[in-house]
Amino acid sequence: MAAAVNVLKIWLLLAGFCALLGGVGWVLGGYRLLSIFVFCGLLAGAATYWYADRMILGLVGARPLAQAEAPALTSAVERLAARARVPLPRLHLIPDGYPRALSAGRGRGQTIVLSTGLLGALPPAELEGVLAHELAHAARRDVLLQTIAVVFAATLLELSRVGGWFQRALLFVFGPVASAVVHGLLSPRREFAADRQAAELCDSPHGLADALARLEQAGELVSFVGNPATEPLHIVNPFEERSLAGLFLTHPPVHERIRRLRELDPEWPESLRAA
Repeated sequence: MAAAVNVLKIWLLLAGFCALLGGVGWVLGGYRLLSIFVFCGLLAGAATYWYADRMILGLVGARPLAQAEAPALTSAVERLAARARVPLPRLHLIPDGYPRALSAGRGRGQTIVLSTGLLGALPPAELEGVLAHELAHAARRDVLLQTIAVVFAATLLELSRVGGWFQRALLFVFGPVASAVVHGLLSPRREFAADRQAAELCDSPHGLADALARLEQAGELVSFVGNPATEPLHIVNPFEERSLAGLFLTHPPVHERIRRLRELDPEWPESLRAA
């Protein structure tokens, strides 16, 4: 059901974009220009679908991660992808000490991006929880919707940079529009659902819960710089929740996600005391 809703949202976004261009064309030149503008909108939509994941990978500075570089990681991804019944994702690496993970893709294809800081900071159980969370997004078709929403928002933000002296005014207009599109397409509930499915894939909610706690602590200790429109792609929000970055906050509070994960195993306090 969730996958069908996500696909429907993508088609509605494309239809709305083409309708907007068509309206501009009708005002400027009547039916003939309307047809041209709608056709251009369809071409832009097709290009976004085929190249959105590459745009994201270039935006975050990721490179392919060879199997020989991390054989244990590759093995874990293969096992979890088989359990999630999704195609085997590609792995990319960000040479960055800040611990973060994100996904991009189109269709049911997916690229999982991990930073060197994440690989160095998380033990195996927590890393599997992160991988399972990203694979759960792929199973729900969240990855395609998130990728398209982020590309659209990032494009609007980049367009504001060509304004020269008018950059601030353009950002004042384009920023809220981009934020409205992102929030209209992406609900915080998708993170709760992906967390729950990841716990099922790992047969335990605690690896992911511990990983979320660790990543939140890292965010409090180290500031992060990047395009704030990419916030929906990350497993947790790496940006400070103020100014422009606050417009694109789509993740629920980490403490609430951890609480819900712990509740999936009501006996875990007793297990910890027994250990």
